[in-house]
Amino acid sequence: MASPSKQLDPSVPAPGERAQAESVTIEDQTLLLLASLMEGGQEDEDTCKELNSLTKLLNDDSSEETRSPKPHKPLYELIDADSVDTILGYLDMRQPPTIRGHATLTTSAYLKASGEKGVELLTEFFNARVGKATYDDFIIAFSVAASLFPVVPDVISTLFLREGFIVSLGPLMKRKWKSKKVEQAALEMLNAACMHTQCREAIKKYCAEWLDEIVTDVPPTSADVSSPDKLHQIEHGSIQQRIHSEQVRNLAAVVLAKLQAVPSPPSAGEEERIQPATTSIEELSDMFRTMLSKNTTEQSSIEGLAYASLQPKVKERLASDKPFLKNLIKALGDAPAKSPETYGALSILLNLTTYLPALTEEQKRMSQLKAYANASKSSKPDPLNEDDHVSKRCQDVFEAGIIPILVTHSQHGSTASLMLVVSIVFSLSKTSRIRGQMAQQGAIKLLLHAFSVFPSDNIPARRTTAHALARILISTNPVHVFGGSNPIPMTSSIRPLLLLLDDDPATEQRDLLPVFESLLALTNLASTDDTARNPIIRLGFPRIEELLLSNNKLVTRATVELICNLMQAPGGVTKFADGGKQASHRMHILLALTDSEDFETRRAAGGAIASLTEWDTAVNAILERDRGVTLLLALCKEDQEELRHRGVVCILNMLTAPGKVGEWGIKKVQEEGGVDALKECLKKSRSQEVLEITVEALKRLLGEEKPSPALLEG
Repeated sequence: MASPSKQLDPSVPAPGERAQAESVTIEDQTLLLLASLMEGGQEDEDTCKELNSLTKLLNDDSSEETRSPKPHKPLYELIDADSVDTILGYLDMRQPPTIRGHATLTTSAYLKASGEKGVELLTEFFNARVGKATYDDFIIAFSVAASLFPVVPDVISTLFLREGFIVSLGPLMKRKWKSKKVEQAALEMLNAACMHTQCREAIKKYCAEWLDEIVTDVPPTSADVSSPDKLHQIEHGSIQQRIHSEQVRNLAAVVLAKLQAVPSPPSAGEEERIQPATTSIEELSDMFRTMLSKNTTEQSSIEGLAYASLQPKVKERLASDKPFLKNLIKALGDAPAKSPETYGALSILLNLTTYLPALTEEQKRMSQLKAYANASKSSKPDPLNEDDHVSKRCQDVFEAGIIPILVTHSQHGSTASLMLVVSIVFSLSKTSRIRGQMAQQGAIKLLLHAFSVFPSDNIPARRTTAHALARILISTNPVHVFGGSNPIPMTSSIRPLLLLLDDDPATEQRDLLPVFESLLALTNLASTDDTARNPIIRLGFPRIEELLLSNNKLVTRATVELICNLMQAPGGVTKFADGGKQASHRMHILLALTDSEDFETRRAAGGAIASLTEWDTAVNAILERDRGVTLLLALCKEDQEELRHRGVVCILNMLTAPGKVGEWGIKKVQEEGGVDALKECLKKSRSQEVLEITVEALKRLLGEEKPSPALLEG
């Protein structure tokens, strides 16, 4: 029987293969990839792999950390003008989207590595193609410009704005080139160019008339576009009658929407030269809505609406159109994660729901001064952007079923799209009546996930997320949100809420609304049990303590209410009653707040001290203060029953404290006129509970089993 042959590990090359692999240098690999790409004729998947490999080689060679240690010529120098032509050729709009995407990354890597040399070859390529002025050359040149505008905007904008190019583009398209593909390539280039301010101004100046003609030039009957001869003519060359494809019309509409939605201020003396489009932004938005309802060219309709919905009138029309909102949300639900459709749909929803920022009085005055300086603009914002209109739009968007879709997209989207999602939820959370439903539909889970995903240095994103979370937690029962089968722990929301108590480094003037709403949410959590109270005390007490001295009445009130709930935990009591100097100072502040002008603040401070005085160390701290007992007796004489209730509980706790502390309490209350104060409390009170506590306190104070009727009558 023959012995079994030895099996070679397939992951280890045979000796001959190893020698061959080692002999192929990194330069050879680059040249082989370029040769294969120039030869072409292979499957799309193989082309993408080769482009991807070339991208990696160029990127690795551009960094000292990843560059091959073996001496070699910089790889970008191996890419000559012919190779650049080949790579840029893969950006042709007639290529599959996957190939165009990989070619864009390869071109980006090459331009990054080659610097000025690469810009020079790219410029030569573009100018040569435009100069040849053939059908194919125009398509390729325009396709390259459209693909590379986001990659190297400064370079492409220079080519775009060179003398004579944009000025002649509209007339050229109108008179000579009647091909759908050439027009489409030109429009894709204009669409990308709108991202650049100067390019957008040039398009508005020289191409608006042509764009408007495309949008409004609709054949009167379906027969006009159904003829095979006409379709053939549209595709391949010049025709006598202008008939534009639906895709071309939609692209032109998107460009017009960008021109109108993002207006650029004209230069001095330039106003008369700009040709205004006759198609209004409202008409364009109606066109996009129709496109979306028919599920045709969805990307163009969403992109167009993303710009059109910046206008207040368009916002109102879109939000009030319930079928449109359903279609938009369905499109968002069906769109792949990190796709242009996803980002565009989220942008539309953000535009519909965003409130104007709240301005301080100083900021309002500055805005008015700027408006006066620019007489061409109204000093008042559009009323359709006022809060009541935005609130109605938020309600409409919520009722269309947006939250579950946002929850889904938050799990798989990019950081940029997640910021849009959070911003939409933040706007919706301003409407208090829907907060409970938002929580039921997963908004809290969404926000906690987003907070964990955003980097710690992305303060604006984390603060927006935390603020939305605070608003929802104000209006919901924490037990229902975090209890039962819900796997989200209540403590996961504490760190985001505490972040809002810090100053926002992005603003010069502190906005106290997030602070106030965070305090309310923390108070709600602290009303549950020590599972929530203890981490709030451990992680946030220094910040909470500072806010006791806030100049803002509402912030002070909310802080005292939070502290009142924290006093239910032993850790909270310790902060005021451990016998130390800091604890004594805190007790001093809390006692002073029982004399606040604000009723709710006095009530919360009295409630906190009522809990504290159950501990003899806290009673001792109060007795050590000169006016401690006086302030608590003043609560007993208040006109409001709630305040008297808290006052007599504090006094009774002091009188019944164990040992010498209790004896000192009785003596001090007697000296401060406690009998008269409690008698006044009896006269004013109607609550049986308050009466019983007051009588018990009088018994302790007078050392009697039962106060005499004459004494009670005064």
